[in-house]
Amino acid sequence: MDDSSRGPRSGSGDAMRAGHDGTVKNYIGGAWHTSTSTEHLLLSNPATGEPLGSVPRGTGKDVDQAVAAAKAAFPAWRDTPPATRARYLFDLRNAMEEHFDELCALCTEEHGKTLDESRGDVRRGIDNVETAAGIPSLMMGDALEQIASGIDCVSVRQPMGVFAVIAPYNFPSMVPLWFLPYAIATGNTLVVKPSEQVPFSQRRIFELIDTIRLPKGVVNSVNGGKDVVNAILEHEDIAGVSFVGSSAVARHVYERAGATGKRAQALGGAKNFAVVMDDCDWEKSIANVVDSAFGCAGQRCLATSVVVGVGSAYARLRESLVLASRKVKVGNGRDPGVTMGPLISARHKERVLGYIDRGRKEGAELLLDGRGLEVAGCPKGHFVGPTIFANVSPNMAIASDEIFGPVLSVLEAKTLDDAIALAKSHPLANAASIYTQNGGHARKFSKEIDASMVGVNIGVAAPMSYFTFGGNKGSFFGDLKAHGRESVLFYTQNKTSIQRWW
Repeated sequence: MDDSSRGPRSGSGDAMRAGHDGTVKNYIGGAWHTSTSTEHLLLSNPATGEPLGSVPRGTGKDVDQAVAAAKAAFPAWRDTPPATRARYLFDLRNAMEEHFDELCALCTEEHGKTLDESRGDVRRGIDNVETAAGIPSLMMGDALEQIASGIDCVSVRQPMGVFAVIAPYNFPSMVPLWFLPYAIATGNTLVVKPSEQVPFSQRRIFELIDTIRLPKGVVNSVNGGKDVVNAILEHEDIAGVSFVGSSAVARHVYERAGATGKRAQALGGAKNFAVVMDDCDWEKSIANVVDSAFGCAGQRCLATSVVVGVGSAYARLRESLVLASRKVKVGNGRDPGVTMGPLISARHKERVLGYIDRGRKEGAELLLDGRGLEVAGCPKGHFVGPTIFANVSPNMAIASDEIFGPVLSVLEAKTLDDAIALAKSHPLANAASIYTQNGGHARKFSKEIDASMVGVNIGVAAPMSYFTFGGNKGSFFGDLKAHGRESVLFYTQNKTSIQRWW
């Protein structure tokens, strides 16, 4: 396959629809297809309640069609030179840059996060496209001549076939792009299942993919819910699965992938701890903790959900957090000045409210109550304000469960060792942060904490696209994580050739 088919093209009709009314379709084999499902989920703007359209619940037949298209495209795509594959990613990067503001507005409309948060969402996705475009270097193997008399050894990395991505709702643009660029850059073909709660950002990205003349079947999108997930996990022609979601589902994905002979990288849930020492820069640290806890309404796997004040820092931490959190402006994410949007759905709002009620019943002290919040002009929005509990013990549900909402628990520890022990006692270990100006404290924390992503005076310890992303313990199931070189390893297998020539 050469470059003759490359270059932007103008779409027509359904493939290039700028709006998102109606039912989302699947993108299979370079064309848009109506799902075989007769059941649909109605979607609305989480801030205003305005209808956005509907998404099919999906079927196994939809998955079969997408996998068949990906399988048919694989032989020619794997033989396409890596440099040529990379040029398609440059085209995708340019298309996303051209439509950057549109993608950000769409992300806010379907998810509810602020426009600034959406800009980060889309930008991080583009970052991964750019990193994967370096595949000619990233995918290089190794060679050594004369490993024995007259014998040379060459090791190369080869694509494996069809992969699948199962994405969550909290980052509609970014998370699928943790995987898609690396999967296709390495020569595999792909089936993406966006979250059924936020399908519109991915539909728009696939519309942009349609304009760059990527060979038909290299990337495909299938919408749906649980039935589609299970069909992916059971499909014999899928070589591996990349997943992001709750730990319970991550474990299920990992176990089913293992049972059916697939590779899996299953990124699960989080209960992220932040430790505040009394020698921190208080003004900056408090602002950072508040942003980490309540940004995206707490609906991100790197959000701080437990903050531990060490020694004399505890009393000041309690007071400072409440004062700063009262200044968080909750509202429609598209409105200027808003710093926190709604939760994704009415159902999730009820879940978060249930945890707040439970925290009170278990004896925690409610310092700041986000219940009953009303946002002018948005009576149907799924809003919960910043909520802070103190006098929290580790065995309380608000301190142990992943709430995925704007609920922060404040715990007390006598020493840094005690604070580290609190974090290490939790079965999840995604991210952890420390606020201090003491290098010894920072080094000890970074070395001893279980979490795989560590922040020092940084509340959202999100590695850039060329570093590894993924947690530890119950927050991750698999061997190779997301981003950068580990993604290249995940989507390829090593082949070593030992050669003698007489």
